[in-house]
Amino acid sequence: MFRTKHRSRRTSRIALMAAVAAAALTAAPLSFGSPMTGTGSGSGSGSEASAPTITPTPRSEQRRTDRITVTPSAVLVVGEDSDPAAVRLTTAVLKAAGARDVTLTRHAPAGNDRLTVFVGGPAENPASAAALDSLHTVGPSGLAAEGYVLALGGPGAGRIVLSGVDPTGTYYAAQSLRQVLPHRRTPGADVRGLTVRDWPSTPLRGVIEGFYGTPWSHAARLDQLDDYGEHKMNIYVYSPKDDPYLRAKWRDAYPAEQLAQIKELVDRATAHHVEFTYALSPGLSVCYSSDDDLKALTDKFQTLWDIGVRQFAVPLDDISYTNWNCDADKVKWGTGGGAAGQAQAYLLNRVNQQFIKTHDGALPLQMVPTEYYNTTSSPYKTALSGQLDPDVLVEWTGEGVVAPTMTVDQAKRAKDVFGHPILTWDNYPVNDYATGRLFLGPFVGREKGLAEQLAGITANPMIQPYASKLALHTVADYTWNDEAYDPDRAYAAAVREAAGGSARVERALRAFTDVNHSSPINSVEAPDLSKLIKGYWDGSVSASRLSAAFAALRDAPATIRDGVEPGFVEDAGPWLDSAQAWGVAGVAALRMLDEQKAGHTAAAWTLRQQLPGLIAKAKSFRYTDLNGNKVPVIVGEGVLDPFFVQVRNASNAALGLPPQPTATTGLPVYNGNTADRMTDGDDSTYFWSSRAPRTGESVVLDLGAEQPLGPVTVAMAKPGSADDYLHRGVLEYSADGTTWHALGSEFSGKATWTADAPAGTTARYVRARATGDQDNWLVVKEFTVAGADHATVSGGPAAAEGSSLAAAADGSPESAYRAASAPAAGDALTVASPAPRAVASVTVLRPDTATASKAQVQLRVDGAWRSLGALDGSVTTLAVPAGTRADAVRLAWDAGSDAPVVSEVVVR
Repeated sequence: MFRTKHRSRRTSRIALMAAVAAAALTAAPLSFGSPMTGTGSGSGSGSEASAPTITPTPRSEQRRTDRITVTPSAVLVVGEDSDPAAVRLTTAVLKAAGARDVTLTRHAPAGNDRLTVFVGGPAENPASAAALDSLHTVGPSGLAAEGYVLALGGPGAGRIVLSGVDPTGTYYAAQSLRQVLPHRRTPGADVRGLTVRDWPSTPLRGVIEGFYGTPWSHAARLDQLDDYGEHKMNIYVYSPKDDPYLRAKWRDAYPAEQLAQIKELVDRATAHHVEFTYALSPGLSVCYSSDDDLKALTDKFQTLWDIGVRQFAVPLDDISYTNWNCDADKVKWGTGGGAAGQAQAYLLNRVNQQFIKTHDGALPLQMVPTEYYNTTSSPYKTALSGQLDPDVLVEWTGEGVVAPTMTVDQAKRAKDVFGHPILTWDNYPVNDYATGRLFLGPFVGREKGLAEQLAGITANPMIQPYASKLALHTVADYTWNDEAYDPDRAYAAAVREAAGGSARVERALRAFTDVNHSSPINSVEAPDLSKLIKGYWDGSVSASRLSAAFAALRDAPATIRDGVEPGFVEDAGPWLDSAQAWGVAGVAALRMLDEQKAGHTAAAWTLRQQLPGLIAKAKSFRYTDLNGNKVPVIVGEGVLDPFFVQVRNASNAALGLPPQPTATTGLPVYNGNTADRMTDGDDSTYFWSSRAPRTGESVVLDLGAEQPLGPVTVAMAKPGSADDYLHRGVLEYSADGTTWHALGSEFSGKATWTADAPAGTTARYVRARATGDQDNWLVVKEFTVAGADHATVSGGPAAAEGSSLAAAADGSPESAYRAASAPAAGDALTVASPAPRAVASVTVLRPDTATASKAQVQLRVDGAWRSLGALDGSVTTLAVPAGTRADAVRLAWDAGSDAPVVSEVVVR
């Protein structure tokens, strides 16, 4: 197994004493959102309440029968080589647990009246071995690098021993102690004894800031490095794509101010046992054979070495490797992928041999190949594998740029095809390709046992640094102990930590993160809310329970803004606003359905009129990207929109309207352009897949019930994506969704296709199915099916611009007929059916704000008009004598009335 080298962090006794004295004086608090949440003590009596939770999950954690007491004065026993960071942290932890004074000493005191804490493994602090013996606890000898033993117990006030197999292990023992001891202002906490024996699965565990878009701020990076130390991650790769000095201006020296900031990051990383890795990306302009470019690259590395960087990377991703940047490379290597692999190996080997090998203490060079995903053999990979120095780490994203899963077999194949130790560049939770989304769910889809095949795992985070912590904390749990990793448990711990110990804030965060849960590695969105929604429709969940969940979503943003670190609130701002608005809309929708069930049609209609505006508000919030683009934010993708479609259909059914078509597809969605946009009547919105359709994949319309079919039209592609349509496909229909029949011949080469169903054809489902693989993604602007027996609307007054007469009877109350003028004498609006049918009632829906126009409602029976009554308010329902068959309804307007507005004429 590949192991990293560990730099010695030795310090003199004087320096150690000074560091600890400073820590004792300042007792700096831990970063917000990472409270010392040890539950070993209750908040009132100081007695134990429950076993503490340590994250990441330790390998072995055993409760003891003895106890320790946090005394007013505690003694810290250190060795000459005890890790300064561990000593500082332990001092802060003891003070936060109630110890007023922490005395530093080289020798254990006599007696048991004071809590005594030993910091350092055998190589740091020889006194810790005897202390472990007194607790009948085996030391850390034989553990993997960065492993540790933490023991609490003994007679009297007791002893605590933090013994790492190396200094980093001792520091991690202190991080575990931070979670074990209580957080209280007064001494006297009584904590049950505990023995932890722990070590990491994965040698390299951490984060690569490698996304496109707004780079993190300096303050955010410092905060992240603090967080990595707390979560036992040991590597941070500095590789923001939009730092010009990493890519476009890679040859140029950093301005002094920016270099000073990087030095501060390096120092902060070192203080938390995190290896700062500097990644320079010269591929856009480098001449691989050039001595001058080699010197420019190594000179740049030297400036970083001089400020403390000891690990370097050369990413060569997202570049062309078929177009040379200089003629000399083409002359030297020729053309093609194999030539590119040789050229890159040549440059990297020279960097490795002339810089890395000549700098004592430098860690292994890392690189990102141009073919950085999949395990398919190629001339490029073969050349790189065969010629690159064997100790260079190769970074790999899995079977795909964003790999939904990563398995042990895939990792083995990656090692074989690249011929080098593999460091995964895991593109989760990065969102630079979907900037309208926050990916807040846990790290999933990674098989247990990957660590045995890898040099390490680095996760590429979101553009939003503070919001990334939730997912990154679960990455830390997986990489530390993949065998014990439980995504749900790890995620619950991450949310609890972000909530700062407040149950109320934790509930709010769960409501918010639930609707920001899905991602390319996790298809499940809103797991909690979607279960309630499903139960509501099948009758197993009450309306009040689902309404409470929407109310929780509505109220969560305010609670989060008050109780979560400001960075998270700033990062998530537009998504919090959207979630709140969706919650408001959900509560209103359920109240509307309750009113309908109670027979309060007018009250329900009033609420229904509000819903489009509430939904539009929920979709109105924007994220501003690096280039100033306003990107719509997406919340509850695939859950909230379909819920409101079902609400609309339930309302329609109660009003006597047919269900509206709903669209579905098995294709993944790009950036919130979901399938429901195919049926919204607006061709400026669209469904957009996030990959090319394969043979057999389709988009499907469910008409809600079997009915006669009229013309079917699928309008695909859009400006800027003119080739995003089904290049080969067929339209098909089905009564049951199982047996399908072709509707016309196969189509190809056209973005819009229309087919006429034969007379008498009925179906519930219609689909457009790909009959061949293709390279382009799929855009569908509108997918429409005209009913063969749909009503026609005629008469007047003429419709205003942007409206139509047909909107008065199109089955959608949201699309109203709006007259351009007041009615003249004799004006009437007529809704006619193709043939007479039985009629039980007529309902006319009008906006609450447009009920001044007056009309008589008339029914045509056997060619003669019969009056049913007058319009009255926003909802007019008039009964029809039993057995009546009619073929038309007419609204005969009173002359002098206001310009009429009709949302829908419903004939039942």
